[in-house]
Amino acid sequence: MAYKYIEGSVTAAKGFKASGVHCGIRKNKTKRDIGLIFCEKKCTAAAVYTTNLVQSSPITITKKNLADGYAQAVIANSGNANTCNADGDIKAQQMCDLTAAALGINADDVIVASTGVIGQILPIEPIESGIPELVKELSEQGSSDAAEAIMTTDTVKKEVAVETAIGGKTVKIGGISKGSGMIHPNMATMLCFVTTDAAISSEMLDKAVKETADETFNMISIDGDTSTNDMLSVMASGLAGNAEITEAGQDYDDFVEALTAVCRELSKKMAKDGEGATKLLICKVSGAKTEKDAKGVAKSVICSSLLKAAMFGADANWGRVLCAIGYSGCDVDVHKTDVSFASDKGSISVCKNGAGIEFSEETAKEILLRDEIEIIVELNEGEGFAEAYGCDLTYDYVKINGDYRT
Repeated sequence: MAYKYIEGSVTAAKGFKASGVHCGIRKNKTKRDIGLIFCEKKCTAAAVYTTNLVQSSPITITKKNLADGYAQAVIANSGNANTCNADGDIKAQQMCDLTAAALGINADDVIVASTGVIGQILPIEPIESGIPELVKELSEQGSSDAAEAIMTTDTVKKEVAVETAIGGKTVKIGGISKGSGMIHPNMATMLCFVTTDAAISSEMLDKAVKETADETFNMISIDGDTSTNDMLSVMASGLAGNAEITEAGQDYDDFVEALTAVCRELSKKMAKDGEGATKLLICKVSGAKTEKDAKGVAKSVICSSLLKAAMFGADANWGRVLCAIGYSGCDVDVHKTDVSFASDKGSISVCKNGAGIEFSEETAKEILLRDEIEIIVELNEGEGFAEAYGCDLTYDYVKINGDYRT
């Protein structure tokens, strides 16, 4: 491991400040509802977005703004998704214009994002009145406020940062994310903003972001619903002073390893904070014929509502794991498949060569009562490996989503 975890998140890297305030989009005046991330210089930038055909207006505007591979600020609100609105593009562009004017930068160097209820008109007035305070509050200690400002049904803020060495220079990468419900693979089913002081070209950053998303955020599922607003964006200031990464090689590999560490940790935090969830589920698949098969199996298991419900009840119902593998569509011989469950209370084998074996239900229950569970699948057919992240399915998930709009 060529990186280490450090304190902070989006302001850990050189050149970045952040803030978060309550401007009035949300009725709860104690909840910050708009956040800002700003760099002192223009950054190379890249992003990936939801694959849902219904996409928010902020995504439309951000795609346009990032077409040249550069950005200098992120403006994001919670409480309203600005999706499926006739004036949505206008409002998203206004958010960029207002932010740019307050910061003294170009409007097309602003990444804009929104999260919240779909189909409700976004009021621009509270944003317009709140941006001056947002800019005033910018600081190198403001990352936590920005992380709070993008939360919706999240119960905890999600922040992480790492430090690594690239070309003999210390490079920092940090991120914040939000995501608790409407989370399902295929990029990105959440909002995530990452900053780094690495020097890397727009083209290589774009490549790195896509690779990282496939290994991390695209391996999460909470409820099977792919959101309309989601994006992962990364801005790189270059202030670490390393030789600019312009091609594949050791420097690029080191950067991707550290970026993946940030995004994987945020992925786990999101999965653990799934709406109503009590447990983080990690499905580890090894021995697949290909990495693609390993990913497909891991996703299928983590997406199974029956398996998720069994984990809520601490029921070692391994048949649901086999069932999910069987309909995954992957090239698997289930008669070679082994399954076990593990937690900090130990591990227990429950299936060998696709058939049940004797095990202690009491021991299994003790293992599965913990708040972080590993579902370990050995396919015994090759070298392919993958991890997927999810959570249990509880009564509270229905309660939360039964009256989400009200």
